[in-house]
Amino acid sequence: MKATGIVRRIDELGRVVIPKEIRRTQRIRQGDTLEIYTAADGEVVFKKYSPLAEVGQLSAVYAEVLAKNLERPVLVCDRARITAASGSGKNDMMGRDISTETEHLLSGRATYTAPENPAKRLRLFERGERVILCLAPIVAHGDVEGAVLLPGTLRDPAPKPETVQAITMAANFLARWMEE
Repeated sequence: MKATGIVRRIDELGRVVIPKEIRRTQRIRQGDTLEIYTAADGEVVFKKYSPLAEVGQLSAVYAEVLAKNLERPVLVCDRARITAASGSGKNDMMGRDISTETEHLLSGRATYTAPENPAKRLRLFERGERVILCLAPIVAHGDVEGAVLLPGTLRDPAPKPETVQAITMAANFLARWMEE
């Protein structure tokens, strides 16, 4: 692990402040859940927790089935990055951080469909040509945990209503599975 040169003291209640620089670079925000564990060499590790990682295999299979039926790539993301991908281009999208525009859509808690006007479409990643054609948030136990996404390019037409319905149904299924 890379040393950051920042030292913090634990207070009388056992709390430690994670420096702002680390929170910003790791995209850790107020309300985020962290997993805390110890490594074999005695290090204490803080890791952003993603409930979608626990259903990773299921979300990957669902994305694969959906991609085959829609004949388009399908992605599943948590609140920070792509956790499952299927269809063409999946290898270059898997594990990538989502854009701040995508994060903002997630916080809105509503299904998004790209407008017909390509200039008004939102970027999926900070860099690259991929845009969001459709996004349906995964809301489990009242919290937005991620989304099912239909990626595309500026040249792609806006998705049809039945495609939006399929993406929304996938998000609702994953949310319900996470609540069990």
